[in-house]
Amino acid sequence: MRQQSHPIATEDNVASFQLTSFHFGSAAGEQRQGKKVYIQASLHADEVPAMLVAHVLRRELERLDGEGRVKGEIILVPAANPIGLSQVVHNTPFGRYDLANGINFNRSYKHVAADLKTELAGRLGADAAANVALIRAHARHSVAAWDTDNPTQDLKKTLLGMAIDADVMLDLHCDNEAVLHLYTGTPLADAVKPLAALMGAHATLLARESGGEPFDEACSRLWWDLAAAFPEAAIPMACIGVTVELRGERDVRYDLAEQDARALLQFLARQGVLDIEPEPLPALIAEPTPLEGVEPIAAPHAGVLVFLKKLGERLQAGDAVADIVNPVSGQVTTLRCTQSGVLFACTAHRHLLRGMHVCKVAGDVANRTGNLLGQ
Repeated sequence: MRQQSHPIATEDNVASFQLTSFHFGSAAGEQRQGKKVYIQASLHADEVPAMLVAHVLRRELERLDGEGRVKGEIILVPAANPIGLSQVVHNTPFGRYDLANGINFNRSYKHVAADLKTELAGRLGADAAANVALIRAHARHSVAAWDTDNPTQDLKKTLLGMAIDADVMLDLHCDNEAVLHLYTGTPLADAVKPLAALMGAHATLLARESGGEPFDEACSRLWWDLAAAFPEAAIPMACIGVTVELRGERDVRYDLAEQDARALLQFLARQGVLDIEPEPLPALIAEPTPLEGVEPIAAPHAGVLVFLKKLGERLQAGDAVADIVNPVSGQVTTLRCTQSGVLFACTAHRHLLRGMHVCKVAGDVANRTGNLLGQ
């Protein structure tokens, strides 16, 4: 194992931060012999369960690396957002948005395909392996050339620089309250099914472009964008990029962290990166569904939120999901889903104002467009 430190915001007379990464196996380099895996935890710094999973992963990867069982390179960033971890408002951690500008830490990553469509015109052919190597080299150069102008962009550039050429990229998050679920690209649906089965995901949400340039798409979307731009060339989907939502913010338990880390290691074994005995693949809880099919439900007026359904339940169109009870006026409004699907995430707050988020239902039918992730 090798530990690396990455200084962030090193100017004189301003606060500076340090990002730490752990490297296992052999560095991939230009002529890699095995696959490269990149795993980061808690890009939203107030989403704590991922850091505990990363702690368990580090322990196990150190052991496996010492036994020579890492076949390729694995980079682990156990606390991916030192800027967000330092943000506290009225004694409450605040790690989802950059307080300096209000931008989500998981948005606004450079989409390098824009550069590569110009740079690689006429240079890609029928040799898929050669194309992958050339694309990765130019992707690394594009990230290195990213002209950043604030500390958070410096952080984003550093993270993306480590991940842009990975074969597998796993971005570990959690929701407010939720069952375990995944976000990934539509072209990666089949490749991600084993991970969904191993993790026990209640939903796998697919999009070709979800909006806002999140981290996982910065790593994986370039491959299907370039395949569409150069249809005459052999361009495989060379990065399995997945955002893993590890239940809710309060699901910080050793047993869950051990369970999740074991599932992630099993997935890496199936990718040929770890020399460990594969366990039988569990049954898939839910088939992938379009991110465009997620129904967000919001509060129509202020009041106390009372859920009538449990997370993970399968709902039918028209089912009563929750009540909003106004204790002053006595008004009670029952919220119903308009489509069938799985109740997979909800707010942890139990008093809401009009327009505030209540919950999300993953349906089978695409019915939304635009920015599918929100802010």
